[in-house]
Amino acid sequence: MSMSDHRAISAFLDAQAAESGAARNTLLAYGRDLRDLSDWLGDKRHSLGDLTREMVEDYLTHCEAQGFSKATRARRLSSIRQFTRFALEEGWREDDPAIRISGPGRSQRLPKTLNRAEVEAILAAAPGLGRTVADRSRNLCLIELLYATGMRVSELVSLPVAACRGDPALLLIRGKGNKERMVPLTEPARKALSAWLKIRDNAPKDSPLARLIADKGTRWLFPAPGAAGHLPRQSFGRLLKDISAAAGLDPSRVTPHVIRHAFATHLLEGGADLRSIQTLLGHADLGTTEIYTHVLDQRMRDLVLNHHPLALPNATASDNN
Repeated sequence: MSMSDHRAISAFLDAQAAESGAARNTLLAYGRDLRDLSDWLGDKRHSLGDLTREMVEDYLTHCEAQGFSKATRARRLSSIRQFTRFALEEGWREDDPAIRISGPGRSQRLPKTLNRAEVEAILAAAPGLGRTVADRSRNLCLIELLYATGMRVSELVSLPVAACRGDPALLLIRGKGNKERMVPLTEPARKALSAWLKIRDNAPKDSPLARLIADKGTRWLFPAPGAAGHLPRQSFGRLLKDISAAAGLDPSRVTPHVIRHAFATHLLEGGADLRSIQTLLGHADLGTTEIYTHVLDQRMRDLVLNHHPLALPNATASDNN
C-alpha cells in the first residue's frame, strides 16, 4: 500500500469515527477492505486515486474468483462506496466511480431464534448453574437482562454498575457508535438485578468477588479478572452454552445473539410495532429490523404445513368432516 493510499484511508477512517460515530468493528472492517483494494491496485501499478468504475468491477470479479461470499463482496463494495463518496466530498476526486455499481446482493438468511418455551427453560436453568450463590445469582441476572432488553453481548458484559442502581424501571444502554438508548426492564429482570447487586455490594472482605470490585472491576456490574475488568463476552458465550445444555437444549443452537433475536421475535409476536423494536435493539436502519417479519412469516408457514389438516400427508376430505 502506497503512503498516499495509507494517508487517504487514515483520513477517511478518522472522519467516519468523528462525524458518523462509526463503531470500532465497522472502522476495522473499512480499513481491512480498503487496504486489500489498495494492495490489489498496487499490483497493477495503480493507487486509490486512480480508481475507476472498471477497476472497481474488476476488483469485485477478483474477489469472487477468490471464493469470497456474496455477503463479503457486498460489504467490500459498501466500504468502497463510502470511501469514494468521502473522496468526492473532500474534493480529492471529481466523480464517484462506485456510485452506480450494482452489488452482488446478499443471500437472505433468517436469524436463528428460540421459541418462548426454550427461553423459559434457559431462564429456569440459569440459577442452578454455578459453584457459589454469587455465581448462580450473577448467571441468572445475566440471562434475565439479556432476554429482557435484547442487548448485544458487548453491551451486556460492559454495563456500568452505576447505571443499574435504584431499582431502575428503564436501563440506559450505550450501543454502537456510542449511541444511547433506554430499554424497559421486566419484573423478573429487576428482581434478578436487585438480588445480584445485593450480593455484589455485600461481598465478604477478601473474597474473590470483593477483590475484583476493589480492583479494575469496581465500575462494572459484572466484574471479572482481566485487562477490561468486566466479564469477557467469550466467557459469557461459554456460560450460556453450559446453561443451555442444562436446560436440555442443543448448545450449538444458543448464542447471545440468538437470545437477542428471540427478544425481537417474541415482541413482534406479541404485537409490538417495528419502530419500537428498532429503537429497543438500537438498529440505525429500520430495514435491519424488518428481517424479523420474515421469521414470523416462516413460522406461520411451518405452522400451517405441520398442523393444518389439509397439509398432512394422509389427510382426506373425510378426515375433516
